[in-house]
Amino acid sequence: MTSTSTLMSVADIRKSFLDFFASKGHTVVASSPLVPGNDPTLMFTNSGMVQFKDVFLGSDKRNYVRAASVQACLRAGGKHNDLENVGYTARHHTFFEMLGNWSFGDYFKRDSLKWGWELLTQVYKLPPEKLLATVYIDDDEAYDIWHKEIGLPAERIVRIGDNKGGKYKSDNFWMMADTGPCGPCSEIFYDHGAHIPGGPPGSPDEDGDRFIEIWNHVFMQFDMQEDGSLVKLPAPCVDTGMGLERLAAILQHVHSNYEIDIFDRLIKAAAQATGCDDLANPSLKVIADHVRATSFLVSDGVIPSNEGRGYVQRRIIRRAIRHGYKLGKKTPFFHKLVPELVALMGDAYPNLKASEQRIVDVLKAEEERFFETLENGMEILDAALAGDAKVLPGEVAFKLHDTFGFPLDLSNDVARERGVTVDEAGFQAAMDKQKAAGRAAGKFKMDRALEYGGEGNLFTGYEQLAAPAKVVALYHEGTSVQQLAEGQSGIVVLDTTPFYAESGGQVGDCGILAAEGVQFGVEDTQKIKSDVFGHHGVLTQGVLKVGDAVSAQVDVARRQATMRNHSVTHLMHKALREVLGDHVQQKGSLVDADKTRFDFTHNAPISDAQVTEIEKRVNAEILANAETLARVMDIEAAKATGAMMLFGEKYGDSVRVLDIGTSRELCGGTHVGRTGDIGLFKIVSESGVAAGIRRIEAITGENALAYLQQLESSVHQAAASLKVPVAELQTRIAQTLEQIRALDKEVSALKGKLASSQGDELVGQAVDVKGLKVLAARLDGADVKTLRDTMDKLKDKLKTGAIVLAVVDGAKVQLAAGVTADSVGKVKAGELVNFVAQQVGGKGGGKPDLAMAGGTDASGLAKALASVQGWVAERL
Repeated sequence: MTSTSTLMSVADIRKSFLDFFASKGHTVVASSPLVPGNDPTLMFTNSGMVQFKDVFLGSDKRNYVRAASVQACLRAGGKHNDLENVGYTARHHTFFEMLGNWSFGDYFKRDSLKWGWELLTQVYKLPPEKLLATVYIDDDEAYDIWHKEIGLPAERIVRIGDNKGGKYKSDNFWMMADTGPCGPCSEIFYDHGAHIPGGPPGSPDEDGDRFIEIWNHVFMQFDMQEDGSLVKLPAPCVDTGMGLERLAAILQHVHSNYEIDIFDRLIKAAAQATGCDDLANPSLKVIADHVRATSFLVSDGVIPSNEGRGYVQRRIIRRAIRHGYKLGKKTPFFHKLVPELVALMGDAYPNLKASEQRIVDVLKAEEERFFETLENGMEILDAALAGDAKVLPGEVAFKLHDTFGFPLDLSNDVARERGVTVDEAGFQAAMDKQKAAGRAAGKFKMDRALEYGGEGNLFTGYEQLAAPAKVVALYHEGTSVQQLAEGQSGIVVLDTTPFYAESGGQVGDCGILAAEGVQFGVEDTQKIKSDVFGHHGVLTQGVLKVGDAVSAQVDVARRQATMRNHSVTHLMHKALREVLGDHVQQKGSLVDADKTRFDFTHNAPISDAQVTEIEKRVNAEILANAETLARVMDIEAAKATGAMMLFGEKYGDSVRVLDIGTSRELCGGTHVGRTGDIGLFKIVSESGVAAGIRRIEAITGENALAYLQQLESSVHQAAASLKVPVAELQTRIAQTLEQIRALDKEVSALKGKLASSQGDELVGQAVDVKGLKVLAARLDGADVKTLRDTMDKLKDKLKTGAIVLAVVDGAKVQLAAGVTADSVGKVKAGELVNFVAQQVGGKGGGKPDLAMAGGTDASGLAKALASVQGWVAERL
């Protein structure tokens, strides 16, 4: 690798880019998270313009018209997926950094191209003769700027036509979608020299490595119509993007991105962590690339899981682990690279530095999880690819995925290294079969979906808990009926309803549908469609018919308790983020009348002090008694308010923004009128439910009061039992525990004396077997420590010998076997104790001179001890 010690570092390149555009009046904007905010079209941020997408679409306006940023990007899932190429090419990465500058209706082509040329040639000192540019075939304006104003020779300006099957379908014409903002672009290329194979852009050999694109300038100046015509935009914009790693390779005089300074250090760190001496090994490149991607994902709140972004994260981590395994590393190593990464990039990305320990913890936990099955999975993979196998069967790939946690692309990775393909169709067939079985096993409430073609019902449950309504549909055992008879279970659909249908973690309402001589008990409310609520229950009186008028009455006490728990969930979510960190994200919830259960991302148990602080903050919000405000608005207006939106959630055009206390989130649930209505908040449990996922259960109102009263009762009972006032309970418990410890020591000492005296008596029972003293005896009243101590004393007194001691507690047996140092070459304690243990229903093991075992059948102990002499004699 070429030395980069005197060349511009990646950190210097990053800083000089931002400094340059700041000097040109640009606002420097921080990198946005890898998880795009409320953009269901993207799994990850894959370019610098993602955070400005709404500005270009006209739905957002910033307080600046010029911007520059260095954006963290990821391409490892969906349409933009470079994962399988990482480690095998010079320039593919999962994670990369994009240098970009933007104009929102301010400057246009002339300034953009001139500044680009100035930065590359005067700041970065690239030789002008090494650069060439492309323009769209019709973009005479950009051509003239390059040729007449910047002075780029005509032979180094390439016009690119419609090379993708239609007008404006070109490498040099950018479109956001089939219609909407679009325009020509101009790309700047660097010529690595004639010694590198490849031709200039637009030539038959353009895919070679000689000419490398480094900077693309997109000029959004048109609005594409549905008929394919173009209309000029009133305020043309500029969007540029330059790959930092590619630029660094050029400035540091290396050909591969994996030779630049940042990768040089990460590859060396990977080599040290895996014990690999070959720094050119492709597996080290994979590991170095993947630690950047996975670490940044964790810092942005993505943890390994089996779905969505979390699954992509898991795939990348496990691919890195497999490459370490390939290098001979059989224990967790990947997380050890994080400190080096933070040292290299933490200053530019403060959130990465702040999240360092959490990143280490998450990656280590995932490593430990995968290493448990990796070896077994690799054995199956090796066996399936043995001999002349050309294809890995789909069912084997699925077994590896389903049983051993091997993502399909990991199996593909191994197969490609061995010149084998994977039967992906067979894999998908096995996957579909399992999903079908899962769906069949997961049916509940009805055997088939309800067929409802009527209008949606009007939900009035935000404002009222009782309302007149009309029955518009009835179902019995999943089939549409015209009436329900007394005693029949069924589902009722109303034209209007105050009943809340289960959604967003909040359970459905219960209550009564009543008319003269008719009563239907609603046990649950579920959505049949997004705007159609089904009231599940039993007709307890009369006959209910389609078209009947009823009074719909929600169970008020149950709804109010549920509202308290739902409202406090929002306050708790905010407090969790304040106390634990911004990485906390909701991963599931269940709110009913009894409790709120909240799952969230966090990689360690919550301490007692943190629980106390969370409770303190939430109860402070309750005491403030602020009014709750719910507003329905369009999604863009909601985003402008700063309302929290859950990553991965799909929202409609119209959403409900909830202000409760100092929390602002999107939520369609039912809530208290003021925070004070919650009454009291208490966390009752905190636990882990999956890798990196914690769960809190909490209660409010009357439930919280009853819980605290029960605790108080228990405290008073404990104080009464110890005959002290409640205020002195803790002191008395400490004194009692100290007394117990002292008594335990006395008992242990007495047991030791008893065993010692027994040991002295047992010495005389030793039998000489071919020059080795053998003793097998039962030791009464001893514990494990006493057993060991007695064994040591007997070995000292016998000098040379093999000993088995046993303690009986009911039907259970505890065994110890010892062999003196001069005899371990003849008899092994582990083998001896196992021989005895097998006769009393147990097994054990240990060192050659001392081993322990347990058994569950004391009835066989006498015979087992009697067999020791014969067993030893056979081995001498």
